[in-house]
Amino acid sequence: MDSTLCLLVEAGLVVARDGHAESNRRDRTNRSPTAPSAKTPMPSTEVQRIILLVGLGVLGYLMVYTWTQDFAPKVPDAPTQAEAPLVDANGEDPIADPIGGQHDDTPVGGEAGAPVPSVDDDVPVGFGTPGAPDPEPRAFDDVGRLVYVRTPVHEAWIDRRGGDIVKLQLVRFPKTVGSAETVTLFDQRPGHIYVAQSGLIGVDGRDRNGRPLYTASASEYDLEEGTADVVLRHESDGVALTKRFTFDADDYLITVAQDVDNRSGANFEAQLFAQLKRDATRPDDSGVPFGPRPYVGAAFTTLEDSYDKIDFEDLDDGTYRAEVDGGWAAVLQHYFVSAWVGAPGEVNAYYGRRLGDGNYAVGFVGPRFVVPPNQRTSVSAELYAGPKDQRRLEEIAPHLNLTVDYGFLWWMSVPLFYVLDAIHSVVGNWGVAIILLTFCVKLLLYPLASASYRSMAKMKKVMPQVKRLQERYSDNRQELSKRMMELYKKEGANPLGGCLPLLVQMPVFLALYWVLIESVELRQAPFVFWIQDLASMDKFLVLPLLYGVSFYVMQLLNPPPPDPMQAKVMKAMPIVFTALFIFFPAGLVLYWLVNNLLSLLQQWYITRKIEKASS
Repeated sequence: MDSTLCLLVEAGLVVARDGHAESNRRDRTNRSPTAPSAKTPMPSTEVQRIILLVGLGVLGYLMVYTWTQDFAPKVPDAPTQAEAPLVDANGEDPIADPIGGQHDDTPVGGEAGAPVPSVDDDVPVGFGTPGAPDPEPRAFDDVGRLVYVRTPVHEAWIDRRGGDIVKLQLVRFPKTVGSAETVTLFDQRPGHIYVAQSGLIGVDGRDRNGRPLYTASASEYDLEEGTADVVLRHESDGVALTKRFTFDADDYLITVAQDVDNRSGANFEAQLFAQLKRDATRPDDSGVPFGPRPYVGAAFTTLEDSYDKIDFEDLDDGTYRAEVDGGWAAVLQHYFVSAWVGAPGEVNAYYGRRLGDGNYAVGFVGPRFVVPPNQRTSVSAELYAGPKDQRRLEEIAPHLNLTVDYGFLWWMSVPLFYVLDAIHSVVGNWGVAIILLTFCVKLLLYPLASASYRSMAKMKKVMPQVKRLQERYSDNRQELSKRMMELYKKEGANPLGGCLPLLVQMPVFLALYWVLIESVELRQAPFVFWIQDLASMDKFLVLPLLYGVSFYVMQLLNPPPPDPMQAKVMKAMPIVFTALFIFFPAGLVLYWLVNNLLSLLQQWYITRKIEKASS
C-alpha cells in the first residue's frame, strides 16, 4: 500500500512541476525572439518520468480490471460455441434438448413429458413446502419420495422421482462461526433451486418422456466409515434400471452409476445426461460487507481453455456447447463448487443453457450406447459437491483445481498458497502462518525494499536544501526544477528511487490478497482471542486501527512531499486507509500490519545507518 501511495504522490509532483516548467518555458519563448530553436536531448530524469507514468498506467489498468471483475455489471454475450452446433455420428445434435423436447415448466408427477422436478410444481412430499420447516428426513413412508443419506461430510436428500439430489448440506462447514446450521449447497424451495440431476435420455431413455419413479430398499442411510451404495430401482417395458449413488465417508465425491438390464426383445438405446440446475441468485457468504463479489456461475474445461468461465447471463442469448474427452462442468460460488465429471475416454457433449422456467442447466450428455436383448451395461459419472480443496480437485480431474479462482495472478497465488499451507501444517494456526509468510515475502524482497528505503533516507537528508531552493526560486519554477535536479545528482538522491523498487512488490500483494479471500482453508479459521474468522472483518476493529497507527509512524520516517497540498493529502491517508481496511478480511489486514511493522524496522535501521555514515 505504501508503494502505491508513493507512486501516486511522486507522479503528481513530477507532472505538476513539469507542467509549470513547460508553461514558463513557452512564455519565455514567446517573449524572447532569440530563444534557441534547437531541440535538446531528453535528460535521464525525463526518461525516468516516462517510465514512471507507463508503470502507473499499467498499475491503474490492473486496478480497474480487478474492480470490473468484482463489481461491474456483466454484459451478456452469446458464447461463440453456439454458432457451430455439435453433431454426432448420425448427424444429429446430441444436446439439442437433453430432456426430450420438453421444458421445465411442464408439471411433474409421472405424466408423460414431465422431465424434471420443478421448484413450483409438485414439490416432493414434506419437502420445501412454503411456510413449513425442513422435513424430518426419517419421516419416510409409501408416499414419501425422499431418501435421506448422512455421512461425516454430507447430508443429502435424494428424490425418488428421477433420482435427483434435491438437497445437500456440508456437515463440516457451519454457516457462521459457532452456528449449528451448516452450509446448504443443493436446495429446492420456493424462490431458489440448485439440484444435481442425472438420468437416461435418447431413443429409449426413461427420462426422455417423464422422470421415472424409483423404488428404494431403505428410507435412510447413515454412513460412519468406508463407502455405501444407495440403490434405486425402476422397471418398465422389460427394462430394469438400477441407479446407484456411492457415498464415501471421508470424501465429497459421489459416484452415480446407471445400470441397464435389458430383458425386452429389442435393443435399448440411450444416453447418460448429468446436469446441475440452478437459478442465478448469489449466496451471501463473502464475510466482508464491501469486499469483492466472488464469482457465481458456470465453468467448463475444453481443449482450447483449461478453465472457461461462463456467466449465467451469457447463457440468456445462446447455448454453450463443447465436446470434450472426459471433461467436467461446474457451478461455482464462494469457497464451494459442484461439478459433474465425465468418464475419461468418452467424448461427452457439454452444454450450458437457460431453461424455460428461467433457471440454468450446466452439464453434459454422454455418447449413445446400445444394450442388446438379455444383456446388461452400466454408465456412470462422478459428482463433486463440496469445498474448493484444490489438492483433492486436482486428483479428481485435470484442471478441476482451477475452480479455486485466484484471478489473473493465479501463477503467483498458487505457490503462495502452498507455502502458506506448508507453514500451517507445522504451526497449526493460519494467523501465525500468515505472519510467518509475511516474513518470508519480506525476506525475499529485502534487496528491493532496502534500495527504496536508502533512497528515502537520502531524500530526507536533502529536504532542508530543497526547501531553501523553493524559497529562493519561488517565482521561477523552471530554474527551481533545474536546481533541484542538480542537487539530487550531487547528493546521489533520486526522488523516484523510493517508489520504483516497491512497484515490483505490488503483484505479490495482489496475489496474496486473492489467496486470503478465495482459499476455503481460511474460511472461519481462528487466530487468537477475538479473531475467530480470518476471512471476515475484525469486528472489534483492533487490526485496522493498529494498521493505521503503523501507517502514520511510517510517514514520520519518510520525507514529506515538497508540495504543501500533497503533504496535507498524505497526512489524511492513514485515516482513509484505516477506514477502508475496516471492511477487509482480518487475515489480509494482519498481513499488511505485520508487513508495515517489518518495513518500519527495516526503514529505521537503514535511515540510522545512513545518518551515522554522513555524520
